[in-house]
Amino acid sequence: MVFYFIFRKAFLFIFLMNTSCTRAHRIPFTLLASDHGGIHIREEIKGLLEEMGLEYEDFGCDCEESVDYPDYALPVAEKVASGEFDRGILICGTGIGMSISANKVKGIRCALVHDVFSAKATRQHNDSNVLAMGERVIGPGLAREIARVWLTTEFEGGRHARRIEKLTTYEETHS
Repeated sequence: MVFYFIFRKAFLFIFLMNTSCTRAHRIPFTLLASDHGGIHIREEIKGLLEEMGLEYEDFGCDCEESVDYPDYALPVAEKVASGEFDRGILICGTGIGMSISANKVKGIRCALVHDVFSAKATRQHNDSNVLAMGERVIGPGLAREIARVWLTTEFEGGRHARRIEKLTTYEETHS
């Protein structure tokens, strides 16, 4: 009987570590949103996420009429900060408004990225949890590559973790 419980615990541990049941070992669950200036690249990124087999939720918008970027960036950032989603991808005309909005939320490290090198570096060194891009700045092919690299690059930790901890401490003591 004791052997059964030990075996069962070991099996469950191995099973959980090798499936998508644990956040630490699963592919990121991503929340995607854009304003009217980013709807075309958002569609490209949705296609990429599907090709990569990644879980995501599309938060909108679904129109070309002018909307306010904070209405999309802030809920995405809040859901990422709360842990409901692992990462967020935001797209507007330049990416600037989305990134400024997202970075107002405690716990968010939103990086405005328009090249592949920065996409990799912001994950490796800054542990960014939200990516912002501008549809009027980059084309769909580059946007897909930036998102792919950003989604597949891990945080390096080490000296970079110390720096993130300093930002977190500042955020906690000055909010």
